[in-house]
Amino acid sequence: MIRWLVFLLAALLLSPAALAQSGGQPSPAMQSRAEQLVAMLTAPGNEEDYFSPIFLNAVPITQWRALAEQLRRDHGTPKTLSHLRTQSATIGAVEIRYANATLGFQMVVAPQAPNQVVGLRLTGARQRDDSLAKVAQDIAALAGHAAFALARLTDAQPQLLRAHDADRAMATGSSFKLAILAELARAVAAKERRWADVVPLTHKSFSGRLAAAPDNAPMTLHSLALAMIAESDNSAADTLLLALGRDRVDAMMPPESRPLLTTAEAFALKMPANADLRARYAGATPQGRRDLLNASPLRLVANAIDVGTMATTPTAIDTIEWFASPDQMIGLLDQLRRQSGDALPILAVNPGIAPGDAARWAWLGYKGGSEPGVIAMNFIGRAKDGQWYALAAAWNNSAALVDEGRFTALMSRMLTLIAEGGS
Repeated sequence: MIRWLVFLLAALLLSPAALAQSGGQPSPAMQSRAEQLVAMLTAPGNEEDYFSPIFLNAVPITQWRALAEQLRRDHGTPKTLSHLRTQSATIGAVEIRYANATLGFQMVVAPQAPNQVVGLRLTGARQRDDSLAKVAQDIAALAGHAAFALARLTDAQPQLLRAHDADRAMATGSSFKLAILAELARAVAAKERRWADVVPLTHKSFSGRLAAAPDNAPMTLHSLALAMIAESDNSAADTLLLALGRDRVDAMMPPESRPLLTTAEAFALKMPANADLRARYAGATPQGRRDLLNASPLRLVANAIDVGTMATTPTAIDTIEWFASPDQMIGLLDQLRRQSGDALPILAVNPGIAPGDAARWAWLGYKGGSEPGVIAMNFIGRAKDGQWYALAAAWNNSAALVDEGRFTALMSRMLTLIAEGGS
């Protein structure tokens, strides 16, 4: 999965004295490495001379070349070094002008000759002559089905600014975890729960840090929510969903997503061994689905899941999923904003886009979801002028994998335009 070029390696190995030096005019070594970055991004070659061994141990040459190629596909050919600002003797902010955008990087060079690059991180991208209309057109042109809604959030209802198929129900992957967070925030606001309440980790699922935690480990509701949103931890999500009550969380989602499946149930239903149960579930009423879940608990658990069977092919994304339209996701994000409390800081831990693009906002929160054939991204942000916005988008293709890096770039473009007052 290639979303962004995000490397920042070995900075801590540099000497404290070097890191403490103030910025100013670039050193000859920094200037040279910044200018050479244009060539490194343009075509393969000379990686072993340019990057330090510690960088290449973490990022093999084949991976670097794939990432550089991805940037060329997204932004055109690299043209020139347009800006270099030093942050210390060994760290610089570098901007490279591409044919269709300007990309920012943070670069770390070794203080000793030959001053190889030990760290590189993409911090943001600005498209040339971009507009919301162009981004909307690019989203609409994606293979399969894509939909989005962009709204300004006010004291009244969200005000739609741009949209494409905003009322279409889309597979959203782990975006459904926003509904769990919204129900938890509601329950805390109503004094039915406290963030500090402790529950056991009762429902393990595949993928995520807590899958390896001890069974029934005591966890606060806040800790589970943080893992569920910032890390998209499935065990945290399943435990929270059932601890809060499936029926209560169902109320946060549209009817087509009810009953809300745990991640273990959803992916167990996608397994070949459960094809008969999957067919019955897909054709049942919401109550019939509830009955099937209650009748088949032993078949719908994490140890029934073979992740390899779903790794490269879209599987039942039109029937066994968490469905919501972009309009509905905008409403959920706005509800979380109005509930405020500790839910918003949880959303801000992982902003979902490159740090430089996120820094254009006074505050930015995010939750997305993906699996083969599905990507969804949901943002809520406060611009530096104080205005609140929400962006919800999804791309589904039941016949092929979706390009997650391309979709993330589209979201970053739209967010950058809004943050900078574009139209």
